[in-house]
Amino acid sequence: MAFTDPQSITISAVTTPLPRTSSGEDQSEYASADGLIKLSAAHSYGKRERHTLRIDHAKLTADPFKPTENVRVGMSYYLVFDIPLAGYTDAEALAVYTGFKTLHTASSDALITKLLGGES
Repeated sequence: MAFTDPQSITISAVTTPLPRTSSGEDQSEYASADGLIKLSAAHSYGKRERHTLRIDHAKLTADPFKPTENVRVGMSYYLVFDIPLAGYTDAEALAVYTGFKTLHTASSDALITKLLGGES
């Protein structure tokens, strides 16, 4: 089952629609018209269940070696649930996620700001 089509994301106060570009048995992808933003969701089932939600973001920026030329650079952020086949309900996994989300979004994302600054 796929997410609603299209998805949308707001980055730096700019909302970008992400229509579905691919779907398969256990995965879907959504991308911006310019291809610079991609959202993907995937699931794998084996000894453990893995559920992944990923955002890939790219932009054009000045090439540090040739400042008059632009180069494409990119980053990604992803969330992975790695759950044993037995022992956790979806509600329990969601409770762990909710606690973690509360931790890292507290005080205007202070923990993530520190992490990106190299703190551990």
